[in-house]
Parts: sequence; C-alpha cells; structure tokens
Amino acid sequence: MSIRAPPTTSMPDELASPRAKLVYLYLTTTQGATIEELQTGLDLPKIALYTIVRTLRERELVEQDGEQVTISS
Repeated sequence: MSIRAPPTTSMPDELASPRAKLVYLYLTTTQGATIEELQTGLDLPKIALYTIVRTLRERELVEQDGEQVTISS
C-alpha cells in the first residue's frame, strides 16, 4: 500500500483572514461545496460563510455557480 501526499496548495497572499484561508483550503481539497456543506464541514456560521465566499469571489479566487462554490481555474 502506498501513501499519497496531499496536494500542495499555495495560499493566495491576499488572504489575511484565518477563516477565509480555512474556506479556501477546504475548497482545494474538494470538488467544490455548497454553503451548507461548508457549514457542516467547517462548523462555521452560514452568515460568516456568505461573507467569506463573497470576498473570495470578489478577489476572483472562487467561482459560484448556483449553490456550488469552487476554486477558480
């Protein structure tokens, strides 16, 4: 059995908030997530997640298609 190392992800310099970093990192390890999935997976309040996702979208770090949030390509 071989052990795979987790993918290395460089954190964007413009992310100063620990919560924004946490959301960004979570999204890099998934194929995307809804706000509800982020809330369950990260145990953060929805209101905070909406603000974080909006900020990440404004900085063009994530994309949102309906409910699904993914890392920008």
